[in-house]
Amino acid sequence: MNPSTPLLVLAVAAAVGAVLLNLLLRKQSRGMLLVSAVGAVSGAVGAAAFMVPLNFCTFEAERDPVDFWFGIGLSAIGILAVTGLASWVLNSILQRRRLFEVQSSPGAFRGSGLAFLFLAPTLIILVLFLYYPFIDTFRLATLLARLGIPRTAFVCVDNFTRLVSNNDYLQVLGNTIWQSIAIVGFSIGLALLIALAAYQPVKGARIYRALLIWPYAISPVVAGIIFLILFNPTGGIINYALQSAFNFSIPWLNNPSAAPWAVIIVSVWKSLGFNILFYIAGLQNVPKDLLEAAAIDGANIFQRFFRITVPMLSPITFFLIITNTTYAFFDTFGTIDTLTGGGPLRSTASMMYSVYEVGIQNNDLGKAAAQSIVLFIFVIGLTIVQFRTAGQRVNYGA
Repeated sequence: MNPSTPLLVLAVAAAVGAVLLNLLLRKQSRGMLLVSAVGAVSGAVGAAAFMVPLNFCTFEAERDPVDFWFGIGLSAIGILAVTGLASWVLNSILQRRRLFEVQSSPGAFRGSGLAFLFLAPTLIILVLFLYYPFIDTFRLATLLARLGIPRTAFVCVDNFTRLVSNNDYLQVLGNTIWQSIAIVGFSIGLALLIALAAYQPVKGARIYRALLIWPYAISPVVAGIIFLILFNPTGGIINYALQSAFNFSIPWLNNPSAAPWAVIIVSVWKSLGFNILFYIAGLQNVPKDLLEAAAIDGANIFQRFFRITVPMLSPITFFLIITNTTYAFFDTFGTIDTLTGGGPLRSTASMMYSVYEVGIQNNDLGKAAAQSIVLFIFVIGLTIVQFRTAGQRVNYGA
């Protein structure tokens, strides 16, 4: 690599940071020289935060174009993060706002020392068992590391960039997306319909409401074992009932077209209880006077449902979309491993299951770490999009 390449990258990052910070603080009428200087430092620090640990390897001459653009993307993320933080701090300073305000209300700490002393045990546990492993995963993703072999080799960002041309991983990505959409859609839709029926004032309602909720208490592995017996192609109860009633059977676990639906059915059944519990609680908060007023005005049951009940349940629906999406991406691993093992023909393998396969079964810790980071970023990005889109349509008013 050319010795001047790191300096060139940092210089470009500094220029971008200076321009970006001036744009973020364009309403300030003074201190533009200070803003430019802070922006330049922020841009250089942001790019260096990603590039220095990688030794600027993505910009080496022998690297593929995808590696170069991957390095550009990492630098851009660092510039945006550090410059955004600098914008907030500098804006507060220029406007003479206090960054930290000490509360003087009764029962509050007068200083931060005692508060951090009480928080120290929790912070130590979080650092040791959450933050350090999380950060170390990024280091591991840049290495050729094998489980049980102490020697490692630095491979730059190959573990990430090779995923783009990995057809098997692209199939896994497609499986995860469409199965997650199906799981979230069916589980929330069915839960709302069942909650509406369970909410009706009938005798023994508490008993059958409890029976509706109990599947949520079962672990995904146990649910997978239960449905492994039910979906067994030869001696399963479901195929026996279909053969007896309609004279046909479905190869649930042997057909690449049917196996994903088996996983979806199990996952929907597993999460129904959680969703029903929240919808029943939400239905209790729907004002009955609004429904009665709409009925007096001539609105039928469907109009009352879609115009009043559904909007009033929108905060719960939004919450369930987020939690069910997380469940579909992560917690279905136990079900897939027990029910199908990712097959047949990789038709049910998810991103989470692929991390397990690559890291544990194939002993390739570096690639598994890279895939886990991609999964993490994918879920975080999807959650942000949901907050930016569906979150703005949530009605919190009465």
